Amino acid sequence: MIAPFVAVHPGRPCCLERVESPIGELLLTGSDDALTGLYMLAAAGGRPPRTPPGARRVPGAFTRVAAQLRAYFAGERHEFDVPLSPGGSPFQLAVWSALTRIPYGTTTSYGAIARQLGKSPAASRAVGAANGQNPIAVIIPCHRVIGADGGLTGYGGGLERKGLLLRLEGAAAVSPQHATLW
Repeated sequence: MIAPFVAVHPGRPCCLERVESPIGELLLTGSDDALTGLYMLAAAGGRPPRTPPGARRVPGAFTRVAAQLRAYFAGERHEFDVPLSPGGSPFQLAVWSALTRIPYGTTTSYGAIARQLGKSPAASRAVGAANGQNPIAVIIPCHRVIGADGGLTGYGGGLERKGLLLRLEGAAAVSPQHATLW
């Protein structure tokens, strides 16, 4: 796994839990080892969350994650410290790892992440695709990635949720022509 992610013990059962949030109901997946998914239910685009076969609902399985999410949405937490284990290709894991290093309240572009990974600007599309497949929304902050022109671009949870998360974090509007979204 690529830092800061951890490997999940293959014999652990997968748990599911739903939690309420200001951006709607969230589905958490994972095991005792790590969180493997945080999905916005009823998100724009209607892509259903990927849940592993045999996963079972376990109320209270993600008490620590739920508490950190409540603190985040209350503006009291700027970083998460729960073990994460997203499943993806080496490139996706590299992109998601880069996302975890975007500071709270700031934004960056797809091209900047491509450059950070040592790729050409043409890789910004691949970065965008990996960003769109992020299985652990909010905690792996894909909402902090915006277009090169400062505009809010695609977000699996919908642009309204993306704008809400950025406003919550106090991110400054980068481009005046997009200020109405902030």
